[in-house]
Amino acid sequence: MQYKAIFFDRDGTLTYFTKEKEAWRDRQICEWSGKPFDLSYEKMMKLFHLASEGEKPWYKNLEDEREFFKRYYSYLLIEEGVTEDVKERAELLFNELWCNGDRVLFPETIEVLEYFYSKGYKMGVISDTSPSLEFFLQQLGIAKYFTSFTASSLVGAGKPNPIIFKAALDAQGVTAEESIYVDDYKIEADGAREQGFTSFLIDRTGNDNDAWTISDLRQLIEFVEIDN
Repeated sequence: MQYKAIFFDRDGTLTYFTKEKEAWRDRQICEWSGKPFDLSYEKMMKLFHLASEGEKPWYKNLEDEREFFKRYYSYLLIEEGVTEDVKERAELLFNELWCNGDRVLFPETIEVLEYFYSKGYKMGVISDTSPSLEFFLQQLGIAKYFTSFTASSLVGAGKPNPIIFKAALDAQGVTAEESIYVDDYKIEADGAREQGFTSFLIDRTGNDNDAWTISDLRQLIEFVEIDN
C-alpha cells in the first residue's frame, strides 16, 4: 500500500524528558522546602487542578499556557510548604522548565523525519499536551517537518478518543487507512489502530515482540520500504 501520511506522538516517541532538568528542579525545591521532593502522577494532577482555578480548558493559547504554568509552580511550592519568595521562585522554575531544554530528541528522530519528509509524506504530531506543541518543536528544530500539530488541549479530547485522531486526519486531508501512526503508549497506539491507522507501539526496551511493536523509529522506514 502507498501511504500518504505519517503521524507521531511527541513525548516518549520523538522526544524524552531530560534527567538533568528534573534533577535540578528536585534539588531546588528540596533546598527551599527543607525536605525531599518527588513529583508523583497524583501530585501533578492535583497541581493541575489547583492551577486551573475552575477554568476548563486550562489554556487556549500560548499566553494562557504561560500564565497557567506560573500558577502551577506557585501552587507546587505552596503545597511543598515553601513560604518565602514564592512568586520569584515560581518564576525561576517556570523560566527553567517551560519549553527550555526540558526534552531532547531521541538519537534517530531527525534521520527518520528526514526520510519521510524526503519521500513526500504528509507529517503531523498528535499529542496529549498544551498549545505550546508547535512552539516547542520549533525550539528543537523539527517543526519544519510537520504540517499539522494536533494538541489535545486545543481539540478538546485526548488519545485514544476518536475526536483527536479525526482532527489530525482532517488537518492533513487524508484517511486513517492512508496513514501510519506511532506512539509509546499501548492504549493510544491501539486506539489509532481501531480508527483504521496502521499503528505501531514503540517500546525501546525491546521486550515486546508483537508484530505492531518496534524498538527504534528506523523500523518504520524498513516497514514502508518492504510494504511498497
